[in-house]
Amino acid sequence: MSDPSGGQRVSTPVSPGLLTAALVGACLLLFSISLWSAWVLAGRRSALGFAALALALGWFAEEMGSSQGWFFGRYHYTTVLGPELGNVPVAIALMWFALCWLGYAMASLILWRKPVLCAAGWPRRALTAWLAAMIITAFDLGADPYFVFVLKAWIMQKTDGGWFGETLQGFAGWMVVSFAIVLLFQTLFGPRQSAGTGLRARRAALAPIAVYAAGMVFQMLFGHPIETRAVAFFAMGLPTLVALAAWWQWLHPESETPA
Repeated sequence: MSDPSGGQRVSTPVSPGLLTAALVGACLLLFSISLWSAWVLAGRRSALGFAALALALGWFAEEMGSSQGWFFGRYHYTTVLGPELGNVPVAIALMWFALCWLGYAMASLILWRKPVLCAAGWPRRALTAWLAAMIITAFDLGADPYFVFVLKAWIMQKTDGGWFGETLQGFAGWMVVSFAIVLLFQTLFGPRQSAGTGLRARRAALAPIAVYAAGMVFQMLFGHPIETRAVAFFAMGLPTLVALAAWWQWLHPESETPA
């Protein structure tokens, strides 16, 4: 597959076995951080419900995408991401939960100045889910080309899809699937009470922002094609900055802006 940026595909300097182990380990770490954050902020029932829902729907969307071309266009996974369930690496299913929790917590902070939304009506749920889906898809704008051209984690059947070797359909698919996951979570397993603002809750609310910011920095430093580095700064930097300010306002409701 040719690189739409005009260069050759980038090769990773590590052995395939080490690369796979590192990627699977990173996905497990992100999943664990997100599950811990959800458990502290939303409670056991909501955290486990969200995880089960995201794992199931994320896996289904990827299975239908890789086998039928639904949601994301036609593609197939290589062996880079490790063990598979059907056509889908388990690591990918884990990432669906991790990213959906990051998006939900950040969207809740941005919109409502709290990391979880309790007992909300449909308009608030839908708005939260929509912003969460946008935050998640913003991450994917730079991540997908990197996974294709640097990590070679999957191969797109259509290589001129309009976004550095990815299809624009894929980003519409990310919006639809992540919106559905976050909306269903709020409907079926939404938090029943706030976790307060104790030290554990503060750290748990900051964790999604920190992980998302780390992803932004990685894409800015190593994104490929190089154009995606600027995309990461603006597309991911804006929600990161606003969510961080909202986190501060959640802890200091008497203060309008961080001092």
